[in-house]
Amino acid sequence: MKEDYYDILGVSKGATDSEIKKAYRKMALKYHPDKNPDDKEAEEKFKKAAEAYEVLSNPDKKARYDQFGHQAFDGAGGFGGGGMNMDDIFSQFGDIFGGAFGGGGFSGFGGGGRRVVKGSNLRIRVKLNLEEVANGVEKKIKVKRKVQAPGTTYKTCTTCNGTGQVTRVTNTILGRMQTATTCQTCGGAGQIIDKKPSDADAQGLKVTEETVSVKIPAGVVDGMQLKVTSKGNDAPGNGISGDLLVVISEEEHPTLKREGDNLHYDMYVSLPDAVLGTSKEIDTVSGKVRIKIDAGVQSGKILRLRGKGIPSINGYGKGDLLVHVNVWTPKTLSKKQKEFFENMRDDEHFEPKPESSDKSFFEKVKDMFS
Repeated sequence: MKEDYYDILGVSKGATDSEIKKAYRKMALKYHPDKNPDDKEAEEKFKKAAEAYEVLSNPDKKARYDQFGHQAFDGAGGFGGGGMNMDDIFSQFGDIFGGAFGGGGFSGFGGGGRRVVKGSNLRIRVKLNLEEVANGVEKKIKVKRKVQAPGTTYKTCTTCNGTGQVTRVTNTILGRMQTATTCQTCGGAGQIIDKKPSDADAQGLKVTEETVSVKIPAGVVDGMQLKVTSKGNDAPGNGISGDLLVVISEEEHPTLKREGDNLHYDMYVSLPDAVLGTSKEIDTVSGKVRIKIDAGVQSGKILRLRGKGIPSINGYGKGDLLVHVNVWTPKTLSKKQKEFFENMRDDEHFEPKPESSDKSFFEKVKDMFS
């Protein structure tokens, strides 16, 4: 089981943004590769801290993590830090280290201050039916993404000499001051195109179609966003690829209605079946099942089929299937049928006699959400 992000950073769930940032900076400095050369354990803790910070420092991701846990992100082939390398971390969070390691340079990783360029993310919407939501599914998706065109070569940027930064020294009343800004020629990558094929764009990239496999866990909800690392657009030169963001779109089921992890089914029974009892076949997300209807069932009764709902995205069991019984009253009757019910008007068997087990509408609603 993956370690809790709050435990990794050593903060509580009620920690403020500044407390989370402070905790991450403390861990990142402690396990930084420059302070722990060739220490695989320290490197792993460094990556875990970055993964935790990537989620907890983002309000949207943090909210989804608080609600769904790791399942909110792990279903699409690894979330953020799970596939992060050192370039990922330093390109996204390098500024958090301040001048702790040579004024922003990270030996062996930052290229002496050179910014690692990341390709743009792609977003695609995937439709799932209720059965796929309930059981989980692996989808093969065709994605058009930009990749480096074969034959494209790069050379060191002459403006910044490969550093990705341009340093300027100015004289002020306080003395000489040095400032460093991102190189406008290469965008901080430290490289520019040397040669490229005719079908490539100005960055040496071309559009290609690729089939991407996405594993979607059971219990996802409409609007949830999963991430497939490095399946977005490539970056020019030695940059890292963007990510593919998969947005879940849940299709409506013809007979089942979803409410959280629970499902609802409206079942209609005839008056004779309600009086005499019967059995009915109904839909579930795992196929059809037959349920017994007791004689004398009342309209509005709710039958609960435990564990026949949607699995929790957090892995905490399954919801239930709530079957709502509706007794269908005929709108037209034959003469003989009318005579029968006329004779039954004063019959004690047809007089309403609610028992304690026959709950009111409000009690049923309360039970339904309990």
